[in-house]
Amino acid sequence: MSRIRSVAAVPALNRRTLLAATGAVSLSAGVGFALRPDAPAHAATTSQEPVADSLAHTGARSTAVRPPAPAALVPYTRGTTLQSVAAPRSGSTGYRRLGDGRGWTRVLRDELAAAKSGRSERRTTLAAFVQLTDLHLIDAQHPLRLEYLRAQNKSAWRPQETLTVAGAVSLVERVNSLRGAPVTGSPLHFVMTTGDNTDNNSKTELDWFLKVMSGGRITPNSGDPRHYEGVQASGLKTYWQPDAALRDADKQLGFPRLPGFLEAAIREVRSPGLKLPWYSTVGNHDALPLGCYGSRGDSYLTDFAVGGKKLMSLPDAECTALAKSIKDGSSPKGTAFRDLLKSHARQMRSVTPDENRAPFTPAEYLRAHLDPAHTGPGPIGHGYSSVNLAAGTQYYTFRIAEDVIGVSLDTTDPGGHYEGSIGTAQLRWLEKTLRENKDSYVVVFSHHTSKTMRNRHADPAHPAERRHGGDEVVALLASFANVLAWVNGHTHKNEIIPHAAPGNRSFWEISTASHVDFPQLARVIELVDNKDGTLSLFTTLVESAAPHATDFSDLSQTGLAALYRELSFNAPGARTDLSGASRDRNTELVLKKG
Repeated sequence: MSRIRSVAAVPALNRRTLLAATGAVSLSAGVGFALRPDAPAHAATTSQEPVADSLAHTGARSTAVRPPAPAALVPYTRGTTLQSVAAPRSGSTGYRRLGDGRGWTRVLRDELAAAKSGRSERRTTLAAFVQLTDLHLIDAQHPLRLEYLRAQNKSAWRPQETLTVAGAVSLVERVNSLRGAPVTGSPLHFVMTTGDNTDNNSKTELDWFLKVMSGGRITPNSGDPRHYEGVQASGLKTYWQPDAALRDADKQLGFPRLPGFLEAAIREVRSPGLKLPWYSTVGNHDALPLGCYGSRGDSYLTDFAVGGKKLMSLPDAECTALAKSIKDGSSPKGTAFRDLLKSHARQMRSVTPDENRAPFTPAEYLRAHLDPAHTGPGPIGHGYSSVNLAAGTQYYTFRIAEDVIGVSLDTTDPGGHYEGSIGTAQLRWLEKTLRENKDSYVVVFSHHTSKTMRNRHADPAHPAERRHGGDEVVALLASFANVLAWVNGHTHKNEIIPHAAPGNRSFWEISTASHVDFPQLARVIELVDNKDGTLSLFTTLVESAAPHATDFSDLSQTGLAALYRELSFNAPGARTDLSGASRDRNTELVLKKG
């Protein structure tokens, strides 16, 4: 790189002035830490101007008066998985209670560059941020949900699904409690969500997500405002019936009876909102009903989403057929699903209709982010801008620090299916962005991983446009020496992959576990210059602020957040490998850069 400067060396009075001094627009200008909404960087077209620091447009960088910098915070482990992680207290079968387990040590990974001695004394911080991914805020009573697939696959419905809001708020509380970056002590600069913020492309879920992130009161209920009407009050043994004495399938495995659980689950939750600026990346569950159907033009499914009928059981053979069609993408527009619902109209139960359950369009998703009511700590739009709205795109760039930019991709395929891809226009835009910012390091964010971008369904809005998979994205990123990392989610599993390339063009791909399935994590990422021709990326996993141990009599907001984690650990059919190996958790990832 032609220039390397440390964020820690940029003078500031406090966090907000530090953000402004490191290439961000002043919060008083109304856009927080993003590039200006009207800057060409936001126009997701191949004809746009180069991405540029928004302060360069205004001349603020050269004229800003910068007061002295605060002292760096002391590195720490408290509140991170370096100190402790939730783990079963005893036993190996049945319902297991959680408690404080041994923390995960940090692992040095030097596959892409040798780690040189003395780097800890030389290093300076370039940037530090937090990644949240796959929050899956769930409207658990939504008529389109596929809970009945549990008859074919135990993990198709999870007993913790009514508590996603309480769990997400507890994660926000954990992020707010962090005393800067764990390794370097540098201030944290922002939070990025890498998609599947919602679960079912529902307006209820989108409203809950934005209030969780920016602060507000949330009632995680839809339909009847007085009562829960979903599968957990159905009397069906297929699902955990927490309030009832019924000996359901989950209670036979040791799940408790918790009178008052459902009333507590739909009670108002209060989120303090993040204290840091936050950015948003779109996932397939945000873009598509059920995360897999390009069915936005299907009036039957749209009406069904807001209507008064819900299917709660289905014969095993039909469950198997529907699950197969979802997996192989044979009905990407949801026609097979629509026909199935029509054929079972008489088996449906009545629920209270709710217009707020309607699916949201990409334009509505953008407008909701741009709504001043959801700005919170900023920036307005949380990365998205009016240019995205006009262009019909959901990808953008933003300035992370003076020598680092972020690129948020839209890897969802509007043609349907849960795997991802990007169109030619976005791929060209990405190449142009990397080329025109060769003097800045780049961190790329997306929902899908390189391994899960194999979807080639055509975009209905651009049927002639070719779709490109993860292998092509990796090849493009590996052709630029300024790319440091590709940060993503989707798989619900911790995994860190080295992508080697000659000429100092190697980079790390960092995939982080979800917050809906155990172990329910987020990740702090620190970028540092080792002042020896190498850089290090430190990754540190954190859990929510809820205690590891649960109390079945505690149905408070905090008690439910703790229960959310324990239920996810015990969910029948849940995968046990989502924590990843030690090399995928708390790490130092070394890179050689020019």
